[in-house]
Amino acid sequence: MNDHDERMAKMIFASVYPHYLTKIEKKGRTTEELLQVIEWLTGFKEEKVQKLIDEKATFEQFFNEAKLHQNAPLITGVICGYRIEDISTPLTRKVRYLDKLVDELAKGRKMDKILRQNTK
Repeated sequence: MNDHDERMAKMIFASVYPHYLTKIEKKGRTTEELLQVIEWLTGFKEEKVQKLIDEKATFEQFFNEAKLHQNAPLITGVICGYRIEDISTPLTRKVRYLDKLVDELAKGRKMDKILRQNTK
């Protein structure tokens, strides 16, 4: 695991979550929508997200407990300068999936598109 992947694994979800909230709220999206996106990707309901925040779970712990949505591999594109589908470290790819979903939410994308519904 390289330094970048190691940093991603050790990053505390609770330290990033407020940034997700700020990013989407500035664009007129809601906490409920953010939680809907997180639940779609991970299977976590709001109470579980809050528990992981309270426990100061790392992204490694966060995604170890997640049941990733079967359509998660449909999340593609570039986020933070990285092409998601080219990221070889599974954990880093999962973190970037979440980043990308938050980004799409902030950009005003329709929820059914963000949640990769109606895909053939």
